[in-house]
Amino acid sequence: MMAGAFDGIKGLGEKRLQALANAGINTPEQLLTYFPRKYVDFSEVKLISDCVPGEDAVIRVWVSGTPSQAHVNGKVLTRAVLRDESGKIQATWFRQPWMFKTLTDANELTVYGRIDSKNGTLKLNAPRIVTDLAITPEYKPIDGVPTKLLRDIIKQLLEREEIIETLPEPVLSSRGLLPRSDAIRQMHFPTDKETLERAVKRFRFEDMLYFMVSAYGMKQYNRKGVSIDIDPEDERRYTQSLGFSLTNAQTRVLREIEADMQAASPMARLVQGDVGSGKTAVAFGAIYLTVCGGYQAAMMAPTEILAQQHFESARKTLAPLGVRCALLTGSMPLKQRKQTLEMLESGECQAVFGTHALVSPGVKYSKLGLAVTDEQHRFGVRQRTRLGEKGDNPNVLVMSATPIPRTIALIMYGDLDISIIDELPPGRIPVKTRLVPETKRQSMYKFILNECAKGKQAYFVCPLVEDSELLEAESAQHLYESMKQSALGSLNIGLVYGKQKNEEKERVLEAFRRGEMNLLVSTTVIEVGVNVPNATVMVVENAERFGLSQLHQLRGRVGRGTDEAWCFLMANSTKKLKALTETNDGFIIAQKDLELRGPGDLFGTRQTGAAAGLDVRVGEDSEMLSETNSLAKQILREESELSMQIKAAAAKWLSARTDVIFAAN
Repeated sequence: MMAGAFDGIKGLGEKRLQALANAGINTPEQLLTYFPRKYVDFSEVKLISDCVPGEDAVIRVWVSGTPSQAHVNGKVLTRAVLRDESGKIQATWFRQPWMFKTLTDANELTVYGRIDSKNGTLKLNAPRIVTDLAITPEYKPIDGVPTKLLRDIIKQLLEREEIIETLPEPVLSSRGLLPRSDAIRQMHFPTDKETLERAVKRFRFEDMLYFMVSAYGMKQYNRKGVSIDIDPEDERRYTQSLGFSLTNAQTRVLREIEADMQAASPMARLVQGDVGSGKTAVAFGAIYLTVCGGYQAAMMAPTEILAQQHFESARKTLAPLGVRCALLTGSMPLKQRKQTLEMLESGECQAVFGTHALVSPGVKYSKLGLAVTDEQHRFGVRQRTRLGEKGDNPNVLVMSATPIPRTIALIMYGDLDISIIDELPPGRIPVKTRLVPETKRQSMYKFILNECAKGKQAYFVCPLVEDSELLEAESAQHLYESMKQSALGSLNIGLVYGKQKNEEKERVLEAFRRGEMNLLVSTTVIEVGVNVPNATVMVVENAERFGLSQLHQLRGRVGRGTDEAWCFLMANSTKKLKALTETNDGFIIAQKDLELRGPGDLFGTRQTGAAAGLDVRVGEDSEMLSETNSLAKQILREESELSMQIKAAAAKWLSARTDVIFAAN
């Protein structure tokens, strides 16, 4: 623990201290490890012709012609055409009236911002004028603490605080890692690109190592758990009730689960399967066999929509087999919640489906034998462990439709055995994916009209809910209004988004499920948990703003019946988007996504903010993954002073992480 506090630090009055506390920063240690979320190397200047929409860029330009200024809805907009020797780009500044004079007087400018494209024209929205061509950290904003002040406070702390090393010296020297004090200084005040990369490597190595030690430490094969006697006749009864045959992959995975559940130690298994591979049918099989064995089962989903859908599916699939099912969510009426809690505690309820409400303190189970978490990428190790703690070491089944290359999954989920459903049910026709530029929108609308004339339905997904001045992305509300005035205006169109009231959201989704609406305009709230086999078209607006794996999840919302289905990506062609048009294999797409941009922070963000660069990057980090994997296993086998030191540090590390260990991009 670092000595001292914030006393004597200039610029930190009562209001600033409260602002830091609101951001979860209460100690010098927490502030020093509030690492930048990214770095911009302003010395890496690009030509306009080399700029790619959706990416940030630094360009050195001249103002072409005279800038313009206008008032729109009471706000000042300043526009200018910028050029270099390779081409032109349109730039817009919002609520910055002084920019007009700056641009008028300027000869040469260096600007930085996100490149956008509209109708084939490159655009910059609110670019920043750069004066210092150096590596500049960018922090997650803290309300009430300007970035300049934040950096000044960190500088003062670095000059006075003693930074305690957290990795043993043998680990540092054998791997050429920077000492912690040097690495922290470089993270905030980088001297050059090479040394910054060494600092990032040091903290990435530390995070990986502590994660491995924490994850492997949770897997205790010698624990006694719930052992369930399984009658083969029960499995046969379940599979025959489905009305369809399980694939060979589904049968194989169900048998692996059965073997685990009958063992003396509790099951801890991850089931991975691509969109539509039939993971739910396997999970329901495990739930049915658990109930037949005299135990209860709980299935936790990340959203109320998905929890509700699982409950409805269970009523159709499991209730006819005699399983008493219930739903438990945070928004349900108190009377209904109280009734469900009583049924769980008495054992009257045999299978419960819900959100994180399933792990809240007031929930007690009579005899929990199986805990299932769906959409694993939305939960973390501790969150799913909390569900498991509701019983006497029940079996734990984790499901994920976000494919992860097996080598990465084996390392990431050290506490879990892994099963993969690598086969789609027969009759599933691969979704056809096409890139559609804005100039082809009307032709696409005609195609959708024809599909709706056949009785089919379509989704339109947008990256934003409301219009933003800073992003030229089609918002859900704006698209909803414009579609009502377009060629699609004769159709019944619904709108759904995350912040809608649950009742309204459910009403719209249910109407779409029943076929009462032709089109559904939505944000990514429909990424999981919406199953409408009659929907044959998915349109993704501003597709360049989504990750490949997320686009693959959205594409999986269509093609769930036996009809031909289409996914239209509204964007200009890029290497990333072209990859999606070439395959429907989620594991290939996941690998490509990891190669192109990394998976984000595999370990979640620190309590105090974002840890820049602490993501696992396939290729360059695969050696480090293997190294920390082996070292963690060695540490857990030993009882040396070095091993005990790292175990203690890993326990402290885990307690400072947020609940989400693997977050979706």
